[in-house]
Amino acid sequence: MSTPSPANLRAFVRRNTRLLPVPDFPEVRLYQSADVMAVMHLAGSELGQADPALPFWAFPWAGGLAVARYLADNPAEVAGLRVLDIASGSGLCAIVAMKSGAAWAHAVDIDPLSEAAVWLNARSNGVHVGFSRDDVLRDPPPGCDVILAGDVCYEETMAARMLAWLGASARAGIRVLIGDPGRAYLPPGMERLAAYEVRTTRELEDREIRKAAVYTFPAGG
Repeated sequence: MSTPSPANLRAFVRRNTRLLPVPDFPEVRLYQSADVMAVMHLAGSELGQADPALPFWAFPWAGGLAVARYLADNPAEVAGLRVLDIASGSGLCAIVAMKSGAAWAHAVDIDPLSEAAVWLNARSNGVHVGFSRDDVLRDPPPGCDVILAGDVCYEETMAARMLAWLGASARAGIRVLIGDPGRAYLPPGMERLAAYEVRTTRELEDREIRKAAVYTFPAGG
């Protein structure tokens, strides 16, 4: 089965989500779902996938919320700079980067519905965010100044690949900001920059309020 057209994917996102303010971040609105399992199965049918992944594009995840809060509090981290948002999902981090003065922001995610959601969400927030579905983890560090990675340490194999690439990017001089609410595979020794209580949903987490922090690689790490 071929991937539906961008227009059809955007229509799917509109049909199965609602444009709502982000919890505790009302200046940003995202297309969000109230039922993770329902939208996951609908997405599987839309994309012809028998075993669809969680719809990371349909919710603001705790790690991404922490990164967004950090950028809003510290816009100098991205102001005037080139920003890449890896495993972007809804595009929340890239959108807040643009609202915080980034020169440009580019979202990366392998899910075609993420591309549709990022397009809709960026437009709804009055910013432009580029998008790529390439597996950039196979490539050398990218040509950017800052990499944002919200909630990427929840699954062992993916976290290992992601952290190796992020570490190489940090050693190449790119600022790396990782948002994490205590997932199993965040490595020890990371430098914590800030911590927040973020409001999420029991659809995704075991409680509605999670503690989430923003980390970077230590100097010389």
